[in-house]
Amino acid sequence: MHPYRSHHCGGLREQHVGETVRLSGWVHRKRDHGNLLFVDLRDHYGLTQCVIDVSGDLFPAVEGVRPESVVTVTGPVVKRSDDTVNPNIPTGHIEVRIDAFNVESAAETLPMPVFGEAEYGEETRLRYRFLDLRRETPHANIILRSQVISSIRRRMVDQGFLEIQTPILTASSPEGARDYLVPARNHPGKFYALPQAPQQFKQLLMVSGFDKYFQIAPCFRDEDARADRSPGEFYQLDLEMAYVTQDDVFAALEPVLSGVFQEFGGDRPVTQAPFPRIAYAESMLKYGSDKPDLRNPIEMSDVTETFRGSGFKVFAGMIEKNDKVRVRAIPARGGGSRAFCDRMNSWAQGEGQPGLGYIFFRDGDGAGPVAKNIGEDRTAALREALGLEDGDAVFFVAGVPSEFAAFAAAARTKIGEDLDLIDADRFDFCWIVDYPMFELDEESGKIDFSHNPFSMPQGGLEALRNQDPLEVLAYQYDIVCNGVELSSGAIRNHRPDIMVKAFEIAGYSAETVEEEFGGMYRAFQYGAPPHGGSAPGIDRIVMLLADEPNIREVIAFPMNQQAQDLLMGAPSPVPDSRLKELHLRRVLPKKPATIEGGES
Repeated sequence: MHPYRSHHCGGLREQHVGETVRLSGWVHRKRDHGNLLFVDLRDHYGLTQCVIDVSGDLFPAVEGVRPESVVTVTGPVVKRSDDTVNPNIPTGHIEVRIDAFNVESAAETLPMPVFGEAEYGEETRLRYRFLDLRRETPHANIILRSQVISSIRRRMVDQGFLEIQTPILTASSPEGARDYLVPARNHPGKFYALPQAPQQFKQLLMVSGFDKYFQIAPCFRDEDARADRSPGEFYQLDLEMAYVTQDDVFAALEPVLSGVFQEFGGDRPVTQAPFPRIAYAESMLKYGSDKPDLRNPIEMSDVTETFRGSGFKVFAGMIEKNDKVRVRAIPARGGGSRAFCDRMNSWAQGEGQPGLGYIFFRDGDGAGPVAKNIGEDRTAALREALGLEDGDAVFFVAGVPSEFAAFAAAARTKIGEDLDLIDADRFDFCWIVDYPMFELDEESGKIDFSHNPFSMPQGGLEALRNQDPLEVLAYQYDIVCNGVELSSGAIRNHRPDIMVKAFEIAGYSAETVEEEFGGMYRAFQYGAPPHGGSAPGIDRIVMLLADEPNIREVIAFPMNQQAQDLLMGAPSPVPDSRLKELHLRRVLPKKPATIEGGES
């Protein structure tokens, strides 16, 4: 018999009754039932109940072992009595009688128990992540992550994509987030950068003659943590295709995503290909966001003309003074009571807003201050246009859309949640398309790229030369699921003349383009095929499938909110001798001076 195990802890069934087996694993928990001591033994595969009689010679050793100690148990498989069967686990019809017992590794007193699903603080969980990952939910999340990646890889290969690894040590890029820099020992004063994404390399692979590329790519960005973004590093399904249009990219990616979500999403419905396509401008109008959660049926409308010149002087005055002002209506079916409308108004004030105008409908009429001020005719026309009935309400947000969009989106979500309108048990995908190529920085008045500077403008060079830059759209797109952006993508700008013109509009000289993006710029001068791609985030995909609100829960060894690895102690100081060979010295921020009696 193997020295550690003949079976896994999740593998024994009734057909094994009578066999002598050997199991190894962690002591999950112990239960003393008087004359019998039960030990739940756990490994990666599952859990088996083991039992020993109080009269047995091994009883003191078994009784004294701490939870999470690693032990080896040998003994016969016996059938449980009908009244002790546990139908909740696959091994629940049997147990193993302990005839031999060996402690392979004794555990100290635990800083956090593994048994149970109690919540613990981030610092404890991450400092003892090896214990945290033994718990059922975190362990299952990492298994799910592995299975999802394997499924994605298989689906990509089946479509003819070639997996190619791109460099981790590369050049710093001026666009995007902040780089992580690595000092080059053999090149004093120079630095490598960890890639924010394989963007330029995957485009260069297309120029190099490869047709379909992908990799499960690690990406590094020195940015703050968010619930859906891990600080430091993350992984994405990076893909690129040659000789393709936007439609070709969508057709390649949709079956991969829908297939993975069908495979691992249980019984939850998944959007079938082709996914809905929503123009950026339409998405901002209807949802106040370019990451719309389509499980929420609420769609906003522009009702500026209803209020222009109306008796509701607050909105009418804003419209008259500024031609950029718009009024959005947020319908709330089932919200037609003064109590609900007042609660929403109070919520808006808690969000730092002056309030939230509303009309609610009852007895065939509109009620509330807004209805009174705009009059019966406008109220009735508004009701008809929005398809509202008695028992419904509508809320209003006014101002410059770019300034109120986030609040309007939050109001839409709040209404949907409070009225239970959101179908949470589904996965709704959509593409957001037709992003503006450029945007205006209101403070500096400078035109800059709005999304990805390497995207192809719709209309090509002619559009850049002849259109208002702020009206030029790009072949840029995002894939969104349940309000979570999974990736951005684009049909790339593969021509050096268009590249130079686009960067010129954003304030970069041709010399700067050649200096900062020299590798790609040179490559485009020697025959570059039209190409495009995308890069859905692996971490976010698994987060959605696992129903986890925080991306940390689906990463084996995540950093904390301050980008610290509490388990390994990173970042950490290094000896002066290492700094010397890297031609570096410390220049630390000055600590505040202190004076007697307290800090200065």
